[in-house]
Amino acid sequence: MTQNDPLTSAHWGTYRVRVENGKVMALRGFEVDPDPSPIGNGIVDVLDGPTRIKTPMVRESWLKGGPGSATHLRGDDTFVPVSWDEVEKLVAAELDRVRETFGNQAIYGGSYGWGSAGRFHHAQSQLHRFLNCIGGYTRSVNTYSHAAGEVILPHILGDFAGLMHKQTSWQSIIDATELLVGFGGVPIRNAQISAGGTGRHRTREALIQARDAGMTFVNISPLRGDMDADLGAEWLAPRPGSDVAVMLGLAHTLLVEDLHDSVFLERYTVGFEKFSAYLMGTSDGVEKTADWADDISSLSASSIRDLARRMAKKRTMISVNWALTRQEFGEQPFWAATALAAMIGQIGLPGGGIAYGYGAANSIGLETRDVRYQALPQGNNPVADFIPVARISDMLLTPGAPFDYNGQTANYPDIKLVYWAGGNPFHHHQDLARFKRAWQKPDTVIVHEWCWNTLAKHADIVLPCTTPLERADLMLTPRDPYIVAMQQVISPVGNARNDFDIFAGISRKMGAEQAFTRGYTAEEWIRWIYDQSRKSARKTGIMLPSLKELRAKGWHKVDPPQQPRVMLEKFRNDPEANPLRTPSGKIEIYSTTIAEFGYDDCPGHPTWHEPHEWLGNPDKTHPLHLISNQPKNKLHSQLDHGAVSRAAKINGREPVLMHPDNAATRGISAGGLVRVFNDRGACLAVAVLSEDIRVDVVQISTGAWLDADWQADGTLLCRHGNPNVLTRDQGTSRLAQGPTAHSCLVDIEPYTGTPPPIRAFDPPRISDG
Repeated sequence: MTQNDPLTSAHWGTYRVRVENGKVMALRGFEVDPDPSPIGNGIVDVLDGPTRIKTPMVRESWLKGGPGSATHLRGDDTFVPVSWDEVEKLVAAELDRVRETFGNQAIYGGSYGWGSAGRFHHAQSQLHRFLNCIGGYTRSVNTYSHAAGEVILPHILGDFAGLMHKQTSWQSIIDATELLVGFGGVPIRNAQISAGGTGRHRTREALIQARDAGMTFVNISPLRGDMDADLGAEWLAPRPGSDVAVMLGLAHTLLVEDLHDSVFLERYTVGFEKFSAYLMGTSDGVEKTADWADDISSLSASSIRDLARRMAKKRTMISVNWALTRQEFGEQPFWAATALAAMIGQIGLPGGGIAYGYGAANSIGLETRDVRYQALPQGNNPVADFIPVARISDMLLTPGAPFDYNGQTANYPDIKLVYWAGGNPFHHHQDLARFKRAWQKPDTVIVHEWCWNTLAKHADIVLPCTTPLERADLMLTPRDPYIVAMQQVISPVGNARNDFDIFAGISRKMGAEQAFTRGYTAEEWIRWIYDQSRKSARKTGIMLPSLKELRAKGWHKVDPPQQPRVMLEKFRNDPEANPLRTPSGKIEIYSTTIAEFGYDDCPGHPTWHEPHEWLGNPDKTHPLHLISNQPKNKLHSQLDHGAVSRAAKINGREPVLMHPDNAATRGISAGGLVRVFNDRGACLAVAVLSEDIRVDVVQISTGAWLDADWQADGTLLCRHGNPNVLTRDQGTSRLAQGPTAHSCLVDIEPYTGTPPPIRAFDPPRISDG
């Protein structure tokens, strides 16, 4: 493989592609990348394999009986191949039926997912543009990654996206940080990826450079592996869900030992007096001492006090993993950590303060310039209806029911048609038995997919789309300094089409082709997007090559900023001239806005709330806490059927990590097949024993394609190891309504029956005519 081989980009990296006789043979990491992800090669063996969808398909019962027919057979029905002309007519007619009979709010276009790193062939943007051209749709807000953080941070700091992607850079960490305290660690496995594409992996390299510069690390997580072993981190393993209690114990120590920065708190924050009253127990009768935090977290009071003192004496960066937002009361960790950092008083200083998710994506901490690139215009959505992204089951099961969200009260719309392009809700949603029942409610489900994953099998109409290797595009994102001309390296497999061409064909049948395409071809759109991006970059002093020059070389790197970026530096230097976009213009340790919402599960300052499911509950019905974190061998469920992901399975199933002590009391041996279960469902997995996980905690990565059977009690048993048959479908609080997958208790037992065969990667039955 040479540097003359074509380039492609994905969320997990940029690669050279070796093609022989029209077939992709291998992907090699980009020559500038010191730490390429192995995930890329997971696509090679499945591009044209048995799971590939090569022609439009319609579920047989829907085709024969029409919309709403035998929806209980979604996931089990036969599919019928049809032509593109026929399927375009079916889709156009069904969209017209729904919008004319029920209104456009009856169409749900959530389409949540990471379909492509390309700037133009971005499935969600294509879908939303199309739906807006025909009158709009019910949308979702926020993400499964960090919904609670997305809602709480604007109340605390006045912004979310602007801060998330402009956090203190790695170079500032390397130069100035003495102590990094990672709540949830800094998991390098997650840093393989970045939304919009990755040019060069930086996280592992930066952490090693910081270590070599003398920085020390503290990993506060039930999993030792949430910080790389090469960092030599101190490991503190609290009970899952108790991080806020630990933060409060640290804050109390700073307060009573007069280690807090009262000058910073006075000038840059509001509401500390109310928070300190809570810490001291004058507002609720419970003093939040280190001993109190010890009782909740099981971390010793002495270790909490010692850490607080070290944090006050050293240049300290506090990093809070996104995963901490994905638990009950998930708004609180970001808020409490920000209050803790404000007490230390280093926010806005090089290498100090607060960060939200180092290691969560390669883009976090990456040295990038401030630049805006053009995206595909989505148009205006005239439909006001929305849902918090993780409340999809509630919407489908209880149309018309009210819900609270960020100070509003709204009602769930009555959805008749779901249109999905990019992403797999049978991967990222919780309580999949409940979700599978909810999925039976709409009259019609239309999806764009390239392979027979769980979503495709549960659709009524499947439109086969191309992969990034089968179309030209641009990796062009302000989150990464590299711009890549993504080349089409093979022809589309079978009759697959890119999303733009699919929507162009449907819009033609609906009389909306000109509105959708603007008269442009895909190539003309790419040229327009790049031309607009060059003009935008030029305004900030960044000169980009012409598209012809970019394609000739294959890539371009935007030079990093001259000085390391420090989040909130301008605010610290002059808070009057650079106020935050909060009501006070300052960091809101106490938010009058949130307090006036009157939510009992999210009051006006950071607060410890006992989760419904956690190890500290004396009335808990199951004794083990399940962590369902991100996998290291795929992005979410993408490429689970590929060779890289399959190689990490054991006898075809997902591994479950557990402590040897918990295994011994249950008669479980390493490599043994086990049943992980609770009242919501069960899954089969293979036991892996390690002392690098806290006692009474077990871990199964997400991403296994659902392969489930209904059990007698109405729950699902997944043969393959999808942990979301076990997780709880409950909002974080009335404020954000985010997902709470990490608040989940289970038990494990040896599986003694005959292991059922795994069908996750089997295509559905296809009619031969």
